[in-house]
Amino acid sequence: MSQQINEETSIGNPLFEWSFSEYEKISRGKWWYIIMGGLGLVFVVYGMLTGNFLFSLIIALFGIILFIQQYQDPHNIQFAITDLGIIVGSRFYTYGELEAFYIIYEPPVKTLFFETKNVIRPLMRVPLGDQNPIDLRFTLLEFLPEEAPFYEGDDIS
Repeated sequence: MSQQINEETSIGNPLFEWSFSEYEKISRGKWWYIIMGGLGLVFVVYGMLTGNFLFSLIIALFGIILFIQQYQDPHNIQFAITDLGIIVGSRFYTYGELEAFYIIYEPPVKTLFFETKNVIRPLMRVPLGDQNPIDLRFTLLEFLPEEAPFYEGDDIS
């Protein structure tokens, strides 16, 4: 189980450090909001007319969440690979909590994945940014096995 980093947490020596956005913010035009707002309004009115008030409430809450999210910027998350584990934000994961890693580097997709032993969150995704994937791979191979991702349609015979 990962642990919250505090003064007593032994995290080891940092080998690589970078930061990434919590999520990729999508820019939507004025027409997208007009069309989706109109469609949402139609669904809310339909729910009210048919007596399905829960449906109307869910659609209205969904619209409010989208509106609020549009005006929030994603948080910047600090990430580090150390000789004892990895740091994601304020959480520290030892290598014992991780099963394997793999890197998908097909620009524009540049992502590092960690398979964890946690049933609730079995896969951790970390955008690479400007990091050199070859250096990261050789460093991580010292601590974790590399497992190639299995894609549907891959010939494994």
